[in-house]
Amino acid sequence: MTGLFVVVMGVAGCGKSAVGQRIARSTGLPLVEGDEFHPPANIEKMRRGIALQDEDRAGWLDRLGQELQARPGGAVLTCSALKRSYRDRLRGFVRSLRFVHLALTQEQALQRVAARDGHFYPPSLVASQFEALEHPSGEAGVLSVDASLPLDEVAARAVAWLAQAA
Repeated sequence: MTGLFVVVMGVAGCGKSAVGQRIARSTGLPLVEGDEFHPPANIEKMRRGIALQDEDRAGWLDRLGQELQARPGGAVLTCSALKRSYRDRLRGFVRSLRFVHLALTQEQALQRVAARDGHFYPPSLVASQFEALEHPSGEAGVLSVDASLPLDEVAARAVAWLAQAA
């Protein structure tokens, strides 16, 4: 799917990385792991249990937009993209950007984050993700998928939707 740009989005623990890997593999597109581009100060804040604010995310979102632009053949990006303004900021870099929103409950997210080993993001910040989340329903170019489904099924639904959109 050349020229396709998609963001796999949602709160911490929704499965962005696992689903993003599957979508990238199915579409033949490179995967851009958004967490790898956080500046050290952001990582340290989260590690200490301090939620990121809009100003913390601004440079990170710009960097992710530049990473997408650097891949003219398309890419799959994993990024929380919790607010409409964040999604619009990314859309400013790639006009035809699509979003796959992995939706789950706060309880499910908390269980998943608590079960992760060695990740910098603590369970104490899960509630802040839901407070920041502005649901993307009603936005053009967005598919919302139940993230409690098996990963392969979530990815298959996303890939089928992306194929129709292309």
